[in-house]
Amino acid sequence: QGQLVEFGGGSVQAGGSLNLSCTASGYWYSKFCMGWFRQTPDNEREEVATVDMRGRTNYAEDVKGRFTASRDNAKNTLYLQLKNLKPEDTAMYYCAAGRRQVYDCLNYEYNVWGRGTQVTVSS
Repeated sequence: QGQLVEFGGGSVQAGGSLNLSCTASGYWYSKFCMGWFRQTPDNEREEVATVDMRGRTNYAEDVKGRFTASRDNAKNTLYLQLKNLKPEDTAMYYCAAGRRQVYDCLNYEYNVWGRGTQVTVSS
């Protein structure tokens, strides 16, 4: 078993910034994909960013240039820097990880999820 815990959510004005982190325990994810997802108040679910074991990233089109994902394998931790936030970024942000080694993280099957951290952006 493993556990992921997210930190860093909060309420900000449009144009503001937040820094999220996700720390894993009980399992070592250094060789596997990790990612950030979000679920909006209208129940839309979106993959925000993925980071593979070497730090290579993929981003959703609507966050490119504004969000930056990274990881520190020595700390078993995933990060997401959110800049120039917009009201439409309001969502519950979830951290996820997998336990299968693959070439890249596109269409990856994640099987461990955090409980989420709320990001609210006001206009």
